[in-house]
Amino acid sequence: MATAQQPAAHTLSRGVQPLRAGQGSTFLWHKLHSLLGIVPIGAFLLEHLLSNFEALHGPAAYGAQVKFLNSLPLVRVLEWVFIFLPILYHGLYGVWIWLRSKSNIVYYPWAGNWMYTAQRYTGLIAFLYIGQHVIRQRFMGVQLPEHPYAAFAKVQQELANPWMLAVYIIAMIAICWHFAYGVWLFAAKWGITPGKTARKRFGYVCAALGVGLAIMGLWSIWAFVGPKYKNTPENVVPAHSAFISSFTRSGTEG
Repeated sequence: MATAQQPAAHTLSRGVQPLRAGQGSTFLWHKLHSLLGIVPIGAFLLEHLLSNFEALHGPAAYGAQVKFLNSLPLVRVLEWVFIFLPILYHGLYGVWIWLRSKSNIVYYPWAGNWMYTAQRYTGLIAFLYIGQHVIRQRFMGVQLPEHPYAAFAKVQQELANPWMLAVYIIAMIAICWHFAYGVWLFAAKWGITPGKTARKRFGYVCAALGVGLAIMGLWSIWAFVGPKYKNTPENVVPAHSAFISSFTRSGTEG
């Protein structure tokens, strides 16, 4: 008499335990990674884009903004605690998450999977770009904390290289995309936008945010490479100093 063969029991291969809300340290590290992407990194991105926008008003205005930022109390402490260390953690932990995951856009080419993959690649581009940007602009060449009015010329000289200009443009678009989609993910993961309808509507808001920030960033880049402020000298004279010098000279001649 034939007997029915029992199907083999499905066994799970050893690996990482599923992440459950409120359980394990991994959950806390994920939450910290998500939060740091908004505050302080996202806040710093907005401030940085607004500061760079001053380049449209000329080298003196841009230098004045750099001088103001470097005159803030405990600026070096703020720099490390709220900029360098959060970016370092967010970037390295993001790479670690990426290495642990597996892309499935070939088998499941849904929009969400493409967005997830794009988020990983744009994050890597942003991390590498920020690293070289900080090294070149903050720690190499003219020291901008001591010579803030040389900032415009320093950036302009770097962007005179077509390859670096291409890097800046690609990185600007990648960073704005990464942040905008990161805001959408943050709202979804933290329960701010419950339900498909809320997430869909907020998606349009985040898309508009990303496009707006990218336009701001690219417009600022144009200020450095456009003809209006071409060949800016490193020793830009502040606007108030130029006014005083002109007033003194006119008084002497009179």
